[in-house]
Amino acid sequence: MDLDALLRHYFGTDDLDRLTDDQIENGRQQVELAFATEREAGRRFALWVVLHALGAAPAPETAFKDQDERAAAIEYARAIDRAERLG
Repeated sequence: MDLDALLRHYFGTDDLDRLTDDQIENGRQQVELAFATEREAGRRFALWVVLHALGAAPAPETAFKDQDERAAAIEYARAIDRAERLG
């Protein structure tokens, strides 16, 4: 999945800093709906990553039934947290 393509599809731009709070909220809702209905694992994970970046992702334990997908989401979240702490 191409992150920029996802952002352009759901938010109309790949630069979220240009959007109003209402535009971000509208895009977030669209991503949440897509995440809830998506069946393909890779695309679903990519949508979860977008939600995580927006602070709206469900916990990996509830978002992913598959153990490997759940483990990948947990590891991703840990890596992002480490990166943010390091600046």
